[in-house]
Amino acid sequence: MSAQPATAETLDTAAVRAAEASAEALARARKAIGAVIFGQDKVVEQTLITILAGGHGLLVGVPGLAKTKLVETLGTVLGLDSRRVQFTPDLMPSDILGSEILDEPTPGKRAFRFIKGPIFAQLLMADEINRASPRTQSALLQAMQEYHVTIAGEGYDLPRPFHVLATQNPIEQEGTYPLPEAQLDRFLLQIDVDYPDRDAERRVLIETTADAVTHPKPAMTAEELLSAQRVVRRLPMGESVVEAILDLVRAARPGAEAGGIGDKLSWGPGPRASQALALAVRTRALLDGRFAPSVDDVAALAEPVLKHRMALSFSARADGETIADLIGKLVGRLG
Repeated sequence: MSAQPATAETLDTAAVRAAEASAEALARARKAIGAVIFGQDKVVEQTLITILAGGHGLLVGVPGLAKTKLVETLGTVLGLDSRRVQFTPDLMPSDILGSEILDEPTPGKRAFRFIKGPIFAQLLMADEINRASPRTQSALLQAMQEYHVTIAGEGYDLPRPFHVLATQNPIEQEGTYPLPEAQLDRFLLQIDVDYPDRDAERRVLIETTADAVTHPKPAMTAEELLSAQRVVRRLPMGESVVEAILDLVRAARPGAEAGGIGDKLSWGPGPRASQALALAVRTRALLDGRFAPSVDDVAALAEPVLKHRMALSFSARADGETIADLIGKLVGRLG
């Protein structure tokens, strides 16, 4: 697989300066995050890609892998107003969105007043999102896609930027409600959080149990983040990258274009996956200080973009196939 050279030839001078400024700010942010989160470089990169691409992320991992700490750290480092909601079976939509109360601003005159819920934040952590009922989960759908909510027929815009980082435990499924496909599709990336290696765990053990614990420090502002998000959308994509994205996404669906694996899929990614991959590869390039993505970026981000947008057929599950294996075969075809 050959990498496409990353150049700034198709960007004007102002765009190059903006891209360089964003790349420098992002380098500071990564360093600040690395001072607090140890041994999860890939997770940190994918989470930053999610936010810089203007999307939402689903963090999947067992308890104790610093998912909550990562989100809290991102809020501080990126200068975002962040809030956390612990999803439980008795959580109601109004607990997230807010509700109207009957108020009496002046004696004898009553009126309804809207009290905003925790969703009115720039970074919302939906902890163990699959423990809430489908009714409550659906309260996030409009917010994640349209960046506003409707309460009692009245629309309310959410702050900008607005991002949801949800967590999910892949092991404990008792008392949980699987996320519907429509909601999974709203997540730009599924970020799998695995155990740290031995050296990273040693550092965690020593530094987090010491007398002086390192706390995250701001490295960017919300305005700088918005600027970086605009830069991402201005980065050019070569024709080879566009074709690689289309080849990959279209081959991940049941049908002839899957080239032999179509009968192993019950459903696959829609056009939103192509959009997500196009934004994600641009963002990965900017994080690396490049001004254009390559086919290698497509290969690196194929699994987190596609994994939650595909489902195996019954026969494929019976044969022991996995989504990761199928995506690996599709990536191998990119050449």
